Amino acid sequence: MTSLPGRSDVSTDGADGVDGVEVTPEDLLRQVLDRARTQARTSHRRSVKRPRPSPGTTRSGAWPDERDPQLLGDELNRLAEGQGWQATLPTATLMGAWDRIVGADVAAHCRPERLLDGELVLVAESTAWATQLRLLTRQILQRIRAEVGDGLVTGLLIHGPTVPSWRRGQRRVTGRGPRDTYG
Repeated sequence: MTSLPGRSDVSTDGADGVDGVEVTPEDLLRQVLDRARTQARTSHRRSVKRPRPSPGTTRSGAWPDERDPQLLGDELNRLAEGQGWQATLPTATLMGAWDRIVGADVAAHCRPERLLDGELVLVAESTAWATQLRLLTRQILQRIRAEVGDGLVTGLLIHGPTVPSWRRGQRRVTGRGPRDTYG
């Protein structure tokens, strides 16, 4: 019985088949390949890391390159950093996702106006809705924190609807104004 060089478990003898069946060279190669595949699957070899080409050089083949397609989220983050939008992104997310954060019913009756020093100013369509929003303050703040993160909004300032002003021009006269002439 002769064996392959470096391998004592694979024989090249034709008489060593199973149940008297001869083993052909193709069968031997198949056995060697099967063993190599199982060893490759079970061994935890480290992959060979190829050095990245230096910037400005081009290579052919499957080398990573800045010209390769990039993930959209990564490109948007790079754009926001380059334009200096990182500070305003959470506020824009809050204003843009207001319907989703508070729900369609509440969003139909109030709108966020501005965010100043962590205090979100809301304008309600009626005094009844302003009262309702004051009762829902804790739940609204929890939803905002879950959506855009903690620390952006620390409180809510809720206003009712605005009434028309009788004041016109730059100068004012104290007193009741035009309402005192109604009789």
